[in-house]
Amino acid sequence: MSYAPPTDLSCPSIATSKGGLTLSRIVAGMWRMKEWQLTPQQRVSFIEQCLAMGVSSFDHADIYGGYGVEAVFGEALALQPSLRARMQLVSKCGIKLVDPARPEHTIQHYDTSASHIIASAENSLRQLGTDHLDLLLIHRPDPLMDFDEVAAAFERLRAAGKVGHFGVSNFSRHQFESLNRRIPLATNQVEFSPLHVAPMFDETFDGLQDLGVAPMIWSPLAGGRLFSRDDADGSRVRATIQQVADELQRPFGSVVFAWIMQLPSRPLPLTGSGRIQAVAEAVEATQFSLSRSQWFAILRAARGHEVA
Repeated sequence: MSYAPPTDLSCPSIATSKGGLTLSRIVAGMWRMKEWQLTPQQRVSFIEQCLAMGVSSFDHADIYGGYGVEAVFGEALALQPSLRARMQLVSKCGIKLVDPARPEHTIQHYDTSASHIIASAENSLRQLGTDHLDLLLIHRPDPLMDFDEVAAAFERLRAAGKVGHFGVSNFSRHQFESLNRRIPLATNQVEFSPLHVAPMFDETFDGLQDLGVAPMIWSPLAGGRLFSRDDADGSRVRATIQQVADELQRPFGSVVFAWIMQLPSRPLPLTGSGRIQAVAEAVEATQFSLSRSQWFAILRAARGHEVA
C-alpha cells in the first residue's frame, strides 16, 4: 500500500536555546541537492513544498556538492526572492577539501582561523544570494582551533550583520562547552541514528540538555543504511523498527524520526532527500510518540543487548 501523508501536516518550530535561534523541528538537509538533478524551477517547487509543511530551515555547508550546492540553492532563491524571508539558512565552514573547485587545496585539512571563517561565510552569502545567514557552524573540530580566535570571528560576523547565530558540528561535550563559554552557541550538529547511538552515551546529549541547547542530527536514517544494511545488526534493527511502525500504523522513516525526537535534549533531525514524500514522513513524526516499551525495544535492537 502506498504512503499517503496526512493532509494537515504542520511542522512545529522550537528555539534551539533559551532566547536563541528558532528553527523548524525538521530541518531540510541540502547536502545532496546537486545529485537530485532538479531544474531551477523544480528546486523552487521543492522549497515551496517544504515551507508549506512548516519545514522552514535549510541546512548547507560550503563544501557540499563539491562547493556547489549553495549556488544551485541560491539560483532557486533568485527565481523567487520572497521565499528568503520565510526560511532560516544554515551553513558550515572549516573543512578544506581537495576539489577541482579549489585547485589551491593540496591536502584535505581543517581551517578554523578567523580569516577563513569570515571569508567562507562571506562566500556562502554570495553563493546563496542573501545578505545574512541565520546560523553558521564550525563543521568539524580542528586540532589547531583557537577558541578565542573562533569566538572573535563570530563576533565580527555578528557585528557586521552577516550571521545571526553560531554553533558547531561534530564537537565533543568539552569542545562545545569550551567555545560556548566564550560566545553562546545555538546547537551542536552531530551524527545520530539507531545505527550510531554514541552521542546518547558519551555525554554529548546530556551536556546539551544540561545547557538547554538542542542538537541538530545529521544522518538520522544512517545515510539510508537502515533500509539496506543486511548484516545481523542491521536486520535486527530494521525488523524492530518495522514492528513498531506496524503497531503504530506509521511509516518506517517516521518512527525513526519520532524515536530520535523523543530524547529530552530536543533534537532537530535533518532530512537528506529530494523526495517531498520523505520530508513529509519526517514531519509526520512530530505528531506522535512511541511508548517507552517501543522506544527501548529500538534501543535494545540498536545496542544488541538489554539495558542493565
